[in-house]
Amino acid sequence: MRAIRCNQYGPPETLTVEDLPDLEPQAGEVVIDVKAAAVNFPDVLIIENKYQFKPPLPFTPGSEVAGVVRKVGAGVTQFQPGSRVVAYTGQGGFAQQAVAAASACVPLAEGVGFAQAAAFTLAYGTSHHAVVDRGALKAGETMLVLGAAGGVGLAAVEIGKALGARVIAAASTDDKLAICTKHGADATINYATEDLRERIKALTDGKGPDVIYDPVGGVYAEPAFRSIGWRGRYLVVGFANGEIPKLPLNLTLLKGASIVGVFWGDFARREPAHNAAAFKQMVEWIGAGKLRPYVSAEYALEDTGRALRDMAERRVVGKVVITP
Repeated sequence: MRAIRCNQYGPPETLTVEDLPDLEPQAGEVVIDVKAAAVNFPDVLIIENKYQFKPPLPFTPGSEVAGVVRKVGAGVTQFQPGSRVVAYTGQGGFAQQAVAAASACVPLAEGVGFAQAAAFTLAYGTSHHAVVDRGALKAGETMLVLGAAGGVGLAAVEIGKALGARVIAAASTDDKLAICTKHGADATINYATEDLRERIKALTDGKGPDVIYDPVGGVYAEPAFRSIGWRGRYLVVGFANGEIPKLPLNLTLLKGASIVGVFWGDFARREPAHNAAAFKQMVEWIGAGKLRPYVSAEYALEDTGRALRDMAERRVVGKVVITP
């Protein structure tokens, strides 16, 4: 089988395509013929050794896949060869075959495309955990989403609307904001051309948002947090900007506000029952048309480096996938 390999930490251009032996499942595992593997910002950080998860070299990046079960290991009864599944693998996704724990696989209905399915797990899992569990967003409240045109950002916009909240989307271009509006955003902020604090103030009648969803970090974090409403919840989701901000803690005192960390991967591992309940709710929302995973581009396996470069340089809208 062909696979992307990270043999040394570095930029996306250092990745190689290699021929590797076919995979064999261990007990409790399945081998999946990968039809689509989603690209996520942590993939960029992992290959550069800038992420909290550090697989030993060499490794194949890619953490979420959709495809068809090829082989099953001992003890696996819920799937068989030919089963359509979506799975969170942690690594190994950018390849023609991937191994996943059977417990990390979800059956995929015939009518759901592989690309859309691969784009769902991490982005929507992260955003549901953030918005519903950690942010406790309620109907009638207002949520500001920074980096709203990215995969997790668009998921947060849709989940906020599914809950009955008012959602303000912030992004760096008008084209990106147009996508956010199509996915339900009630108002928008172009933080490349508008004053973020002044625009937030105008859109919230000076009250500030109840929840701020921040997967970006960097220079927008402090002005956003200074604009948060009383008893607001600031969700720390990631640092796509590349800079980890340092917020003055006196601001939490003045607003009675909370800074809340979001780490979906560990949540799913530590609280599997709660995570399963979250996905059950989201599947119902998909059936009702409230969630619509948006895949803006598909890349061939040999173009994985370019996909990761586009992700690193914030050219991606929604999600992009690799199709081995």
